[in-house]
Amino acid sequence: MAHPFAATSKSQQPPIAVAQVNHLPIVADFARRLGLVEIVNRLVPVEMEVEPGVIVLGMVLDTLSGRSPLYHLEGAFSDCDRTVLFGKDLPANYFSDDNAGRIMDRIFDAGTQRVFSALSMSAMDRFALTAKHVHFDTTSVNVFGDYNNAADEQAPFKITHGYSKDKRPDLKQFVLSLLCVDGDIPIVGKHEDGNRSDKKINHRVLGEVSRHMKEHGVAEDAFIYVADSAMVTEENLARAGAFITRLPATYNECERVILDAIDADRWLDVGRIAQTAPTKNRPGAIYRVHEGSVNLYERPYRAIVVHSSAHDKRRQKRLERELAASLKEIASQAKACEKKTLFCRADAEAAADEAMTRPTAYHRLEVRVVERPRYARGRPKHDAERTPIAIEYGLATEILEDREAIERRRKMAGCFVLLTNVEGGNEGAPGYDAEQILRTYKDQYAIERNFSFLKDDQIVNALFLKRPQRIEVLGLILLISLLIWRLIEHVMRTQLQADGTTVPGWDDKPTSRPSAYMLTWKFRGLMILCIGEVRRLAQPLSQTQMAFLRALKIPEDRFISPCTSG
Repeated sequence: MAHPFAATSKSQQPPIAVAQVNHLPIVADFARRLGLVEIVNRLVPVEMEVEPGVIVLGMVLDTLSGRSPLYHLEGAFSDCDRTVLFGKDLPANYFSDDNAGRIMDRIFDAGTQRVFSALSMSAMDRFALTAKHVHFDTTSVNVFGDYNNAADEQAPFKITHGYSKDKRPDLKQFVLSLLCVDGDIPIVGKHEDGNRSDKKINHRVLGEVSRHMKEHGVAEDAFIYVADSAMVTEENLARAGAFITRLPATYNECERVILDAIDADRWLDVGRIAQTAPTKNRPGAIYRVHEGSVNLYERPYRAIVVHSSAHDKRRQKRLERELAASLKEIASQAKACEKKTLFCRADAEAAADEAMTRPTAYHRLEVRVVERPRYARGRPKHDAERTPIAIEYGLATEILEDREAIERRRKMAGCFVLLTNVEGGNEGAPGYDAEQILRTYKDQYAIERNFSFLKDDQIVNALFLKRPQRIEVLGLILLISLLIWRLIEHVMRTQLQADGTTVPGWDDKPTSRPSAYMLTWKFRGLMILCIGEVRRLAQPLSQTQMAFLRALKIPEDRFISPCTSG
């Protein structure tokens, strides 16, 4: 067998080489458990000697290695132990840009959705994922180019200007939608037109989610759809099964139910629900809930009013800024009024009335007409009464606070409303109480973490990705990388919870919720020493590394044994 990453020496002394693999054998092991190579090979037919599944695995390993951008794979794998990562001795030029580009085109022809659906179904089956809660959200992804041909009818999605969630309206974009189970594990990902609204995307997803879940072996009435406030339209609510979402503040019912909760003052204390321990700099939000009801489009729904201490502090600060802006604006109006001089009482009274019709958000003017006598020039005669030669009129102002509006805003600060049609549980009956509704909705934040992973503009704008077709395939590679990344976290945390144990986290503090990023640091710098055909670790694994491997259910020899498919 040829040497994995060095030319065979003609001398009698066996060649010695060193390769730094870091955490990548762990990623390769999870790809093997997922059946990545076999699934891609089965779904993507090629007439090449190159296996598409191996190229995809290479791209995934490169993505999760921390190297950016995602191209020049040949150089990335030239100095690594390819036998350990891929299970067989492959030449570095196996991963040339030409091979990668051709495979990406074949994947697009085979269908990126079809490939990822098969992988997510495998993940659901092999990793025993729960699909009781299905979380959905969207984000915009910016691109730095003209993409003049990316808006025609043949493009898989339109790269164009639209509402930018990254506050970059000057850039073209596409929209990425994501459907996750078990909090943050993606099972469906799709590229959408850059100008497509979240409400329309929700409408389409609501029509497809039951089919997607049925393909994953989940019945229509066995899951709850969780989405943000863009879901709330008449058509979407009528189409949805069991759901939890956030009621937009633009609905009058939102303000009403919040004020009802404040007036009733019968809150249920939930406390902190974050799974990470609070710190001095991040004390964590404290929650209270109150259950009410609302009627939308002639249908009743449960409304869970939530008060968050974190929201309260932020919104109180925002309210103070709004009050200062309102006062500044009304003071400017008052100054302009008091500068006016009018020569007719009727005109003065009309000006006063007009000024009082322009209140600001939290202030208004009380304006009255005052007489300003005008006298002749010069000093009056001794003992003579000074007589005005004309009467002019001015405006005197008083700034008044709208105390009712301010008090209402202060009370509402920190409150938001969750909307749901999920039945409440009582007296042992199955269902979700107000606290469970809140906890389920707050898992939505996990999708936001996923989006930060998927929005690496250096990768999306790599040199050979100037066509939407290639970007869609790269999106698939990133989704597969994200799937494996989250599966690593899921296995670690589930195993630690089952064993009631911890692993050394940051600063060696014990944690039962290690992240995949933490794992990369724990295995950073791990090197393999290869002497002829024999592999060994340059240094023995530390106790911390072995604790992580136990949580991952990975044998210690994985770093020196080829990761064969299975």
